[in-house]
Amino acid sequence: MENAIRDWRGRPYLPGPVPADRTRMFWLAWASMAAISPLQYGYAALLAGHAAGLTLLAVWIACQAAGALPALHLVRRGRLSVRACLAAGAALSGLGLATAALTGLTPAALGDPPADLTLAALGGSGLVAFVGYALLGGLGAGLVYGVCGEVVFSWYPERPAARVGLITGAFGYGAVPLLVWAGIAPGSTSAAFLVAAALAVAVIATAARRLRLPPALWWPDDVDPRSHALNAARLRTTPEAARQFRLGQALRTRTLPALALILTCAGAVSVFDVIVVAGTGAWGALALLVTLNGASRSLAVRASELFGRRRVLTAVLGALALGQALLAAAVQDGARSGPLLWLGAVAAGVGGGAFYPLLASLVREFFGTERATEIHAVVYSAKALAGVAAVALALLALTAPATALLTAAVLAALPALATPRLRIPGLPVTIPL
Repeated sequence: MENAIRDWRGRPYLPGPVPADRTRMFWLAWASMAAISPLQYGYAALLAGHAAGLTLLAVWIACQAAGALPALHLVRRGRLSVRACLAAGAALSGLGLATAALTGLTPAALGDPPADLTLAALGGSGLVAFVGYALLGGLGAGLVYGVCGEVVFSWYPERPAARVGLITGAFGYGAVPLLVWAGIAPGSTSAAFLVAAALAVAVIATAARRLRLPPALWWPDDVDPRSHALNAARLRTTPEAARQFRLGQALRTRTLPALALILTCAGAVSVFDVIVVAGTGAWGALALLVTLNGASRSLAVRASELFGRRRVLTAVLGALALGQALLAAAVQDGARSGPLLWLGAVAAGVGGGAFYPLLASLVREFFGTERATEIHAVVYSAKALAGVAAVALALLALTAPATALLTAAVLAALPALATPRLRIPGLPVTIPL
């Protein structure tokens, strides 16, 4: 701290050389996020039309969302190394994908989707799938998601939102090859999941050997932190927090529950859309939806740096709501591959993933960067509730798809209306937004 440089707000920085492998660490984190994508989006598209499969998906989402926070807590305090955390994530994620392949949970094996939510509907494979895929696979994906995000955030402190948006985008579109494979050869779903399992273990294990955290307060020495902190153009669109909040302090504000509620509503609709479009059998529209779900994340972050986080988040949630209305119209007309279905897939894809990095950016904007990853992990844990809501919508869609989609439109529209009212905690109400 004696050699630290301080900006106009007194925040300390320790400039140091940029390591030669910083770019390699970024791409390994990106590949790791893509490797765990089939656990959520692949499973949701291929198996979640079965009611008991929906139960497994909801449990997986809850474990994935909840697994990131304790891992980050231990890694940030040096009680668990990045290597150990990612090694465990590689083993558990591979186990989850292998379980999906070997327990016979394939579309052909499941047959017509019964309404029974219990694991007994899956026969003897139900308990194995629950433990291997839902619990352990979800926990492994949470470890990978949380630690990769922390590593990239720490090594790119000058532009964390853009870089983290890119790797979380990989979590969205990483399942596209699996979906294309399943669309071309529906009978080889088990083989596709086995290949995905092998790739996940290999990629994440390689990342475990290479990824590491920078020294505390590290800042790249080719960027002046004081000039960066005073950049007027950046501050106009992405203002900084009034002060550095600790986790307990953030929990006592009204803003954090509001962000969690936005993630719950939008997250539920995002997962639900994958299930609905997969149910139409239009694999091209499904692949487009999942691709846009990932690709839109980095584009939304870049747009937010020009127009402001809250404005872009409002637009993203509005696109998500529009997508539900278009999909409802397509389903009502019985369309399986018509223009309304494709337009709905585009709007739902653009809105269904971009809100994740925008909410993470708002956490830094509202609560500061010092504890941003831990505070965001709390917000992200609301995805567990989103999984339950997505399952409820999917069950409703089995009998009344148009009603379920219109309900999803309301879930996306309400936070879109509330987003412009979000305020930076700690500022007097007389100060304009």
